Amino acid sequence: MYKIYINDNLLVFSAGNSDPEADALVAPYRGKVKFLHQYIDLLEKTDRYQKVELTSPDPDALFETFASLYKLIEAAGGVVVNPAGKVLFIHRLGFWDLPKGKIDPGESPEEAAVREVWEETGIQEIQLGSLLQSSYHTYKTPKGKRVLKRTYWFMMEAPNQVLIPQTTEYIEEAVWKAPAGFLHTQPKIYKSISDVLASYLAQKEAVKK
Repeated sequence: MYKIYINDNLLVFSAGNSDPEADALVAPYRGKVKFLHQYIDLLEKTDRYQKVELTSPDPDALFETFASLYKLIEAAGGVVVNPAGKVLFIHRLGFWDLPKGKIDPGESPEEAAVREVWEETGIQEIQLGSLLQSSYHTYKTPKGKRVLKRTYWFMMEAPNQVLIPQTTEYIEEAVWKAPAGFLHTQPKIYKSISDVLASYLAQKEAVKK
């Protein structure tokens, strides 16, 4: 299954074996790219549906077709946890987020993730963990070019230390927060980031069992 956020609405490619949500539009993909364009436009330009699920016997091939319509940019970031179990958040341009950024030429996703966390929050003692998941979202450049951004999310651990938000990147705050309680307050946060945090919390609960 693939999950791509378009204008904070969700596009899913699946084999069709999941239970559709009541407010989701579910349709089979029959190989016609023009119809794929129509679903993209629907999610980009309206809020009629918050989720569109396209089913296919080969979701991998469907995703490759979708990705071919975009310029791909890769980024990396971290779900950074301190000894108290709090997660490191940043606040930028009105939204709560997790530290992340583009992968530089020659960098591995792991190297980029650690560098971006350091640059955006100032923390220097970071223990890199495993890959949690990849997320996808789209946006348009000022010239109207469609971009698909893949972000690799890594688990990280870090002791409490001085946090220095990267103000040159419009980051106003870098703070530790208990993720479950924070999400319960319904903060202004992108759905793709909420999805990453949900994966982290689910993994955390699975370890307890």
